[in-house]
Amino acid sequence: MTATVQRTPTNPNRTITTSTSGSTLADVLERVLDKGIVIAGDISVSVGSTELLSIRIRLLISSVDKAKEIGINWWESDPYLSGQSYQLLEANRQLQSRIESLETELKALRAAS
Repeated sequence: MTATVQRTPTNPNRTITTSTSGSTLADVLERVLDKGIVIAGDISVSVGSTELLSIRIRLLISSVDKAKEIGINWWESDPYLSGQSYQLLEANRQLQSRIESLETELKALRAAS
C-alpha cells in the first residue's frame, strides 16, 4: 500500500511517497530469531597505561531451533534449567540421610570398642 502526501500546496508537482507496509515488530523479531544475531564488544577501563577493568561481551540472540542448529544447547544439560534439579535435590537428600546413618553406626562402633 502506497500513500501520496502533498507536501506544499504552492507547488503541486512536489509530492512525497511513503510506504505504509513497513515491518512490524513481530516481523523484525521473526527475522532476527530465524537468522540469529551476534553482538560483540570489548570494554576496558584504564588509568594511564594501567588497565583496571576489561569486559568482553558476546551476546547471541536466536531461536532455540537456530541455536541447536549451530551447536548451542547448554540449557539441556544445566540441571536448574532442564528439570533435573528436583532429581538432584532428592539424590542429595538421600545421600545426606545415608551419611547420617553411617556416622551414627560409626559412633556406636567406637563406643562399643
